[in-house]
Amino acid sequence: MRFVYHPAGHDDALRVALVELEAGRWRTARQLLLATGTHWALRTSRTQLLAVAAARSDVVGVWLHEEPHHYDAHLMDARVAVERALRAHRQRHAHTWEFEAEARRRVLAASRRAPHDPVPWVCLLALAQIDTRQQYHEHRIPAPELMMPSGPWGLLDQVNQRDPYNREAYHRLMQFFLAREAPWAASQAAVFDLGRSLVSQQPVGSPLLLLPAYALVEQRRHSRGDLLWRRQWAETPIIAYTLNAFHHWFHQTSPIMRSVADLSLLAYALWAGTKYQEAAEVFAALDPYASREPWATVHDQAAGPNTGEALLRRAHAESLAYARRKARAGPSS
Repeated sequence: MRFVYHPAGHDDALRVALVELEAGRWRTARQLLLATGTHWALRTSRTQLLAVAAARSDVVGVWLHEEPHHYDAHLMDARVAVERALRAHRQRHAHTWEFEAEARRRVLAASRRAPHDPVPWVCLLALAQIDTRQQYHEHRIPAPELMMPSGPWGLLDQVNQRDPYNREAYHRLMQFFLAREAPWAASQAAVFDLGRSLVSQQPVGSPLLLLPAYALVEQRRHSRGDLLWRRQWAETPIIAYTLNAFHHWFHQTSPIMRSVADLSLLAYALWAGTKYQEAAEVFAALDPYASREPWATVHDQAAGPNTGEALLRRAHAESLAYARRKARAGPSS
């Protein structure tokens, strides 16, 4: 089959808005955000993807110029500034801190316009990963658990007050810990502990149940020589975390709230954990969409430059073939 790599996945309205933004037209995005309203989880994910598309042009600047009193225009202006600051950081741009300061200014201005909105606080968490040496005091707050490192826990608390278990907020916190420089660098175990701690709170219906799996993929980035790495997915407690996410997130969330990235990771984790029937169900929910990750990270580099997609195709084919065999064999098999 031909996979479609598009971050909007089955969110058709978002896909249309992204196309319009990339063409320099902002009114569809405006209507999308108005329709999203205070559905905070959806608002967070949609504004993030819209900002990625809008950061390549001045389309949001045009919107803000034409509607200077529209809150969503200010919010998207802040989102775009954050995206540009993060890109500068990844590219080691000489003026990264200037981008960061400008983004912070716009984010704080947006937060004053809508104190109830969690998205500006999520933006501040995103910017925290630029501060690899924890120079800001707000990035050195003691953790609520003794074994966790200090970090922007106060910012996370601000998000949780407005939208408990906000997906992007916790992922940004994980990215913050992974970005820290020595001697502040967090171990991979600390990142896994963040996911484990969150899962212990049982946020039913939350994609954050996948955080331990995301942490394990990050471990893979630093353990390319470990030939036994894949076996962990079939062992306790990893397979228990994976099945927990399958039953308590995947089965209890509407399709529009299931991101391509999260579904792709869950499909991989189930397949690698030899839960082929469950993996087939997730692949069916994904089709025809796919993401480059985690496949580009978890492969064994044995099949050439397209190893990631080769592994995706293998997992997809094996899982669906297993499900077809089970269906033909009947319920007693």
